[in-house]
Amino acid sequence: MNRLNFLLLVAVLASGLVLVNSAYDARQLFTARDRARAEALRLEADHQRLLAERHAQATNLRVESVARERLQMRVITPAITHQPGAPVVSAASGVAR
Repeated sequence: MNRLNFLLLVAVLASGLVLVNSAYDARQLFTARDRARAEALRLEADHQRLLAERHAQATNLRVESVARERLQMRVITPAITHQPGAPVVSAASGVAR
């Protein structure tokens, strides 16, 4: 009888330790899931902010002003248009080269 009681006591202690370990693992997973959700929300907010910034940067007026200022581009006119194979005419002299 003593041997049976001892085996039952060991079984109860072992199952208690397994239960405590399982509860600890569940808490760890729960906190990891909460951290992942918070990170996902932060990343989604950053994504929305970046989309709004990209939209603001891509407006026609912004692109045109950047093209004029930084790239020093200008509106195309027939006076500065060059067609391949056509003789190049200097605007100052009017002479074909």
